[in-house]
Parts: sequence; structure tokens; C-alpha cells
Amino acid sequence: MDAKLKYKAKKIKVVFFDIDDTLRVKDTGYMPDSIKHVFEALRARGIIVGIASGRARYGVPPEIQALDADYCVKLNGAYVKDNKKNIIFKRPIPKELVAKYKEWADSEGVHFGLAGRHKAVLSYRNDLISDAIDVVYASLEVEPDFDQEHDVYQMWTFEDRGDNLQFPEELAQDLRLVRWHDHSSDVVLKGTSKALGVSKVVEHLGLKPENVLVFGDELNDLELFDYAGIAIAMGVSHPALQEKADFITKKVEEDGIQYALEELGMIDKQLTFPQVNLDTHNGPVATIKTNLGDLTIKLFPEQAPKTVANFIGLAKEGYYDGVIFHRIIKDFMIQGGDPTGTGMGGQSIYGVEFEDEFSEELYNIRGALSMANAGPNTNGSQFFIVQNAGLAYSAKELVRGGWPQEIAAIYATEGGTPHLDRRHTVFGQLANDESYAVLDKIAAVETGFQDKPVEDVVIETVEVVD
Repeated sequence: MDAKLKYKAKKIKVVFFDIDDTLRVKDTGYMPDSIKHVFEALRARGIIVGIASGRARYGVPPEIQALDADYCVKLNGAYVKDNKKNIIFKRPIPKELVAKYKEWADSEGVHFGLAGRHKAVLSYRNDLISDAIDVVYASLEVEPDFDQEHDVYQMWTFEDRGDNLQFPEELAQDLRLVRWHDHSSDVVLKGTSKALGVSKVVEHLGLKPENVLVFGDELNDLELFDYAGIAIAMGVSHPALQEKADFITKKVEEDGIQYALEELGMIDKQLTFPQVNLDTHNGPVATIKTNLGDLTIKLFPEQAPKTVANFIGLAKEGYYDGVIFHRIIKDFMIQGGDPTGTGMGGQSIYGVEFEDEFSEELYNIRGALSMANAGPNTNGSQFFIVQNAGLAYSAKELVRGGWPQEIAAIYATEGGTPHLDRRHTVFGQLANDESYAVLDKIAAVETGFQDKPVEDVVIETVEVVD
């Protein structure tokens, strides 16, 4: 993410989110825990949060309602309320226009739906219609004359014509089709869009478009992307929307919203520290089998993907089999991974030296598996395991120096080498007491010139369970 966009983010005072495939996965209903954190973190910074959706209030899932957005732009901008139930804006479709649309739909053999303020209905029910609408509005009644006693804010088509479906001129001058499903389009008033609804909120708050950031994924977000100061498309977004986006983030399942806001500097990064919660960490496990015992290590591919892939790749091709720990310094670390046994050799699976992967979530605490190097971005095959069990610094001193509280506490009580942080890539951690006993046993061997063991400490093989 470039510096210019981060600078623009400093002007943002309100953030609007689409629902389907933005806050949650439409087909499964999955909403990541990070969404609640995002809303809380934005509000803590005084940023207003809103929903901008094609859905009506009665179609908003309970978990989204529980977020209690400050403003809700619903029905593609035709109806807007705040969280105190004050109506900010509404624009129903004129009744005579609804009647004309229904006449046209009947003449074309197109089934339709009508969405009012408190209820939506269908003109007919079949499998094609159910497939399209039930994931958004379940169990809608068939009530084709709903418009005679209720205002209609949005309509739908149900058909299999796709983009070939077009309005005649008499309807096209007032209505437009917005495709949202293979078998359905939204039918909205021309000039009505999410952008219109959001603009009414912005005017109500006395703000400007440059103060607005929006997240979306589909064609009904196009106008909103043109309007907002910053527009972010989700990883599964429609290609036309991605072209308009200032930034394309990850998918819902990958915490895409949290990731984008962290990158913009609008919320603090939520760190997990897998070394602190190692028992609950799920990931690849490597066992370095040595002539002095086994070292079982949990690996961290999420924080150091390229480094973990390199280690696993070398292990599976037998690259480490028979290699010695060529450098051992008691109360510091044990180092190996060089087939030449000199500390001067070794090659990555990439054929060249590769870049460091420093993570804010991983540190060189006792038992950490890190990459040995000859300077920045010179990683190959060599690695070391931190053995130091003592530290001259207190937790308070480390926190003052910038280390997270959780990590500082481990350093102060269990030991490690904090001076190596941001100099060597951490990518694993010893997983059990037996491994620590083997680590200390190896560290205690007699060494000679250049800290090389008098008697070889040999890696017999490295087994990996992905």
C-alpha cells in the first residue's frame, strides 16, 4: 500500500461496509471474529461506522445487526436511518412506475419481486427464484399486488437472460437494472444508488466525500466507489469494481477488512504471538532427529511463509540428513544446516539467497528456530535454535525498548536473545519439554576451534508433518 493512500486515510471520518462477501460470506453466512474488533477499533478512534447494502432492514443477518452500525444505507440507497431509528433519507419508487414495471414483466414472462420498508414479496415462487433470493431473504410470500397498499423502494427481476435483459425506453428513462445474481437483477430508480444514500449521511454529518472510506465487492458498489475518498475492493470482487478500487484487499475468510485497515494505519494491528500460545497453534511440525535426541518444532508459515517453505522443502528432499551442528555456544544457541560443516555453505530451495521475513508476532525467545545469515536478506539453508536461558534485562526495560508485554515477560523469565530480533527470521519454536532437554544437552557438549563440537552432533534426518 503506497504512502499517498496512507496519507489520504488520515482524512477518513466515516467507513461504510457492504454486507455480502464483504462483512460476511453470502453463501455460508460466515463472518470472521475480526469484524467485531474492526468496529470497536474504529469507534475507539472516533470514526463513524456504517452499512451500505442492497438489503432491507429485515434482510440484515442478526450478526450484522449486532454490530449496531451508526448509520444504515439500505435498499441500494433508497432508505437511510441512523441507529436511533431516525430517518435520514427515503426515496420510494412512484406507484405508477411500479405498475408499469409489473405490466412489462408480465408481458415479458419475467417474474418479479417488490421490496418495501418492512417487507418484501414475490410475484411467483419456483426453484430459479428460490435459488436467487432465499440466501438473502428467506421464505418470502407470494403477493404480486403488494404495491397497491405499500411503498416500494426496490424491485427485482427473476429470469435466466443475464445481461441480455433490457428495459424498453419508457422504463429505461426512469429505472435501471443492476445485475447481482445469475438469475436476478435489482431494479432501482435512476439516480438512486448506495452513493446517494451515503451522500445523504455525509451531508447530515457536515462532512465531505474525501472523509469517506468504503468497502464493497459487487456492481451495486460502482457509484459508491466513484463517490468515496478511498474505495477498497474485497479479494473476490467483480473485475469492474476492482478497476475502480484504490486497493484490493484479501477475502472475507482471510480477514480482508482488518488487513486493509491495519495497512492504512486506521486501526492497530491485532497480534497473536503464536510462541505465547503454542499449545493452541495449528501448523506444520518438524522433528529434527539427532544423535543426541529429537527436537520437535512447531513452524509458523503464516508469519514466515517463504522461510518455512524453504525449511520444509530442504527437509523433505533429505538435504539436512547427515549434516552436523557446526557451531555451538552454550548459553547462546546451536547452529546447523550447512552440508559443508564449515558455516560457509548451504543453499536454499530457491537456488539463491532469499529475503528476511521479520514478523511483529515472532521473537528470538529461548527455543526459537531462526535463520542464520551473513547480513540482511542472505538466507540459505543454515538455521539456529536459541538456547540462552538467562537475560540481563527486566520485562519493564524490554517494554520500554519497544517489545510487546507478552514477549518481554517470556524473555525476562525464560531467556532468549532479543538483540537478534529484526536481524534473523524466526520461523519455529520448540514444542515440548523433552526437546528443551535435548537442546540443553547439545549446548553442553565440548567444543573447540570456532565453537565446533569436538565430537559431531549430527542431524540424522528432519521429519515434517504438514
